[in-house]
Amino acid sequence: MSDCCCSGPSAQAAGVKAICPRCGAVGNPVSALTLKHMVKRQFLEAVNVSGFRFCSSADCDVVYFHPNGLHLTKADVRTRVGLKVKEDPVPICYCFGFTEAMARDEIRATGKCTIPQRISAEMKREQCACEVRNPQGSCCFANVTAVVKRLLASKPKALAPIPATE
Repeated sequence: MSDCCCSGPSAQAAGVKAICPRCGAVGNPVSALTLKHMVKRQFLEAVNVSGFRFCSSADCDVVYFHPNGLHLTKADVRTRVGLKVKEDPVPICYCFGFTEAMARDEIRATGKCTIPQRISAEMKREQCACEVRNPQGSCCFANVTAVVKRLLASKPKALAPIPATE
C-alpha cells in the first residue's frame, strides 16, 4: 500500500526548487487548496498565486513561502503545524485528530501503538483529506509512522510513567 492517500500539488509546481528565505531549506510545493484552508483570512488574497512552498524545517518559524519573497509564519496560519511545535498538542494526523501525546499514551499503556493501522484502515475507506487538512498539503502517514517509530525507540526513557502529583 502506498504511503500517500491523496494527490499532491501539480507536477508543474513540483519541478521548481525554492529555498526558504529564513532557514535555507528546500521547500515542498503546496496547492492553492491547501493554502486557502490553512492561512488566516487576511492572507487569502496573497496566496492566490501558484508557486508557494512549505518549509518543513522544525526550527524555522516560516510555514509557507513564495519565490517572490512573501513568507507566512506559524502566526499566519489557522492550524498548529506538528513539524514546527514541540509542546502538546503536537498534531501528527490532521484528518483523524491524532496527536503525539495520544501515541505516547497508548505506548505507555500497552507497549505498542495502533494509530498507523487505524489511519491505514480509514485511508482504505477513502476517509482522509490530507490535501486540505494537512499544512504540508500531502499525506501525513509517513510523519505519523516516523513519530511512532521514534516514540517506540525511546520507550524506556521518554515514556516512563508520569509520577503522581500530590
